[in-house]
Amino acid sequence: MRLGQWEQAWQVSDVMLELGRFRHPWLPRHQQALWNGQSPRGKRVLVHCYHGLGDTIQFVRFAAALHDIAATVSVWAQPKLLPLLRTVGGIDFLLPLHDGDPQVQRDVDIELMELPHALRVTLDTLPRRVPYIHVAELARIADDPRPRIGIVSQSGTWDPRRSVPPALMESLTSRRDVAWKALQRGPALAACSNDRVEIPRIASILDEAAELRALDLLITVDTLSAHLAGALGVRTWTLLPAEADWRWMQDREDSPWYPTMRLFRQPRAGDWPAVIERLGAELEVFVRRNGVCCDLPS
Repeated sequence: MRLGQWEQAWQVSDVMLELGRFRHPWLPRHQQALWNGQSPRGKRVLVHCYHGLGDTIQFVRFAAALHDIAATVSVWAQPKLLPLLRTVGGIDFLLPLHDGDPQVQRDVDIELMELPHALRVTLDTLPRRVPYIHVAELARIADDPRPRIGIVSQSGTWDPRRSVPPALMESLTSRRDVAWKALQRGPALAACSNDRVEIPRIASILDEAAELRALDLLITVDTLSAHLAGALGVRTWTLLPAEADWRWMQDREDSPWYPTMRLFRQPRAGDWPAVIERLGAELEVFVRRNGVCCDLPS
């Protein structure tokens, strides 16, 4: 998958599925297989969203392709995301995820991130049209001509390699020719509190999505905000550690998942200063052009 050889990956997965290698009931449920290999064609399918919020945002795009062949598609998803997922095509029934059973009629159970395997998705057939999640855009402030740039520098504590030290980000947010917005959540938000960075009031996932839609650019680490911005079609620069997750693939500065996204990778493990230096140079060009859409991938 990292190398883009998805057809070969499915052949390996087919063998592992047949041998029961994915079925380990003692593992967390997001690491267990739900799908038994049964074709979803003409069936009532229940899609379980057992991974993270960003994973759900990224992989819910496959609901439409599943709907094209299935009888019905029910999605059992994190309650926080339901307001957004109601705008996604291909979902017949949307249910809040909880412990236990959703009590919905179905013929096939599948975890959301198993859908690419079940649908035999390749790089050529990957759905990449954006936006596939839709929210209203906030009104622009007419008397502020500066480009509006959002920033998220801290990822979850479970993988600190993804987070950029706040002091390094200060070298970017020191620019006064940018209208900075901190879309950071949780304790890390305190590092963004200065007179150059606005902290919008975000009470829900819809608030965050609306703030993202109003940006000219989002600069973010690998976290939920990157996927949400990508799904909304927002121009996004995503900062990655040297050993990035498989979904960002290898040696690429673009993402086949999100056509409005650029990737900025560490040249070596832990080397965020090199990333920030390159980012500063790119930001200089971006600000000079005042947000003109000239640096999106062709």
